Amino acid sequence: MFKEYATLVPYLRKYRWNYVLGLVCLVTVDGAQLLIPQLVKRAIDTVSAGAFELSSIAGIGLSMVGIAAVISAGRFLWRYFIHGASRRIETEMRDRLFGHLLELSGGFYQENKTGDLMARATNDMGAIRQATGMGFVTFVDGAFMSLAILAIMLAQNPRTALLTIIPLPAITLLIVFFGGLVGKGFKRVQEIYSRLSDIAQETMAGIRVVKAFVKEERFAGDFSAANDEYRDASMGLVKIFGFFFPLISFLSGLTTLILLAVGGGAVIENRMSAGDIVAMLAYLEMLVWPMIGAGFTVNTLQRGAASLKRVNEIMDQKPSIVSLPGASPDTPRGELELRSLTFVHAGADKPALADVSARLPRGATLGILGRVGSGKSTLLKLLPRLVDPPPGAIFLDGRDIRDYELPALRRAFGFVPQDSFLFSDSIAANVRYGAPELSPERFARVTEISTIARDVEGFPDGWNTVVGEKGLTLSGGQKQRVAISRALAVDPEILVFDDALSAVDAETEDRILAALIEERRGRTNIIVSHRVSTLRHADLILVLEGGRVLQRGAHEELLAEETGFYAEIARLQELERVAGKGE
Repeated sequence: MFKEYATLVPYLRKYRWNYVLGLVCLVTVDGAQLLIPQLVKRAIDTVSAGAFELSSIAGIGLSMVGIAAVISAGRFLWRYFIHGASRRIETEMRDRLFGHLLELSGGFYQENKTGDLMARATNDMGAIRQATGMGFVTFVDGAFMSLAILAIMLAQNPRTALLTIIPLPAITLLIVFFGGLVGKGFKRVQEIYSRLSDIAQETMAGIRVVKAFVKEERFAGDFSAANDEYRDASMGLVKIFGFFFPLISFLSGLTTLILLAVGGGAVIENRMSAGDIVAMLAYLEMLVWPMIGAGFTVNTLQRGAASLKRVNEIMDQKPSIVSLPGASPDTPRGELELRSLTFVHAGADKPALADVSARLPRGATLGILGRVGSGKSTLLKLLPRLVDPPPGAIFLDGRDIRDYELPALRRAFGFVPQDSFLFSDSIAANVRYGAPELSPERFARVTEISTIARDVEGFPDGWNTVVGEKGLTLSGGQKQRVAISRALAVDPEILVFDDALSAVDAETEDRILAALIEERRGRTNIIVSHRVSTLRHADLILVLEGGRVLQRGAHEELLAEETGFYAEIARLQELERVAGKGE
């Protein structure tokens, strides 16, 4: 269990003075509490003696009031120092986890579900905070109080104390046994909670599909089943504690029974005073908390260890794509060359791209056409190393893209994907996402090019209109045009359109392309599309089939190859256009 806590050493070292000061305050509180039974003993013995001055009792009372004030102040201070440190550790660990998640490559997110990652960043972090806060307190408090109380009892009445603490070894064994059960149970609870989060996240993210296929009942059933499993696992822990704590209380009560039997006889035989037995009874009652607290400590530390293990599993993951040693920090300018590019996905039987070669000067436009599965998306992912290409296959400005630092390489690209992702923010904020300092003039220009400006004018809140998660409140064409504006706002060296005009009508497409070609003059563009009309402005068009280049050339050259795939697609799309007008 404790090996997982090794990862907390840097944080504990950073906040060591918080823990030291909190520990001093905690021990001061414990020491003050240990004085109270002695004062009670003095008061009872004084009263039972018969002749006493009221001032002597008053003095004891005032001493107890002063001790109570020290206890109150000490409790506030140890909470401030220790809980404050645990909250800061939680915050820093969550920041570090989130930052690490941002560094991990795309393949990691194909293997791990969003709901599980969210559970580790929230629920597990809370368990770690409890372990570094209250877990630390109960451990120190329990150990100090147990040893101090036992030392006082043995020093004052050794025979009675030894007989009274006979049940304590059984309590220790129970704590060890139940601690293992708690650790396994809590790990299972956390895993089920992650699955529950997965179902909720996927359902909410795909709510349109769920409703379109009338699958609300199915998803509600999946969530209910996982929720029931989470309840059952949690109730398993409740049953453990429901049995554990009463048993501890029962064994602790036996110590009181033994004290009354043994101590009562000692009082009758004048071997103990009435004050002695009352003080020892008070110490036994104080000893119950460390015994029960030991169970709480084991529970908290086991939970913290289980959560730390889950968090460490993520932190131990390394990005599969990183900047290589000696990589250039310069941003590429846009001269692209593919040299016999062949790429095979992990676990695939055949290459997604095979022997693809092409050269595109800076300022030119490359068009890519191909059926589904022809390798278009793979090629686009390879360019900014979202998927790592083989060495010596892709070059920018004459340099292998693997020889650029990742941030520098990726800054050169502006992507407009077919399925445009928008953040749940205003339209203006989504446009400015990559360029927060975008001037009003440039903002107006990029939104005019994408033609989204004319749509926004009709929205009640204009540019301040907040779109739903993933742009849920906008149409497909509106989302694509906001994404086009966002990509243009960063003014990238290489603009990539991945079928980014598929959801707009032909007239709007023509307007966008005409403005785009004018705006991007002198900059490199890559346009992937299923529409021949979209590719007609390209300087070079690659037709992909099965990962290979089937045809290459300019629009007119490919149309001239009447038996070629490009010309065939052009004729079919022209027939569809004419038929559409006829209707």
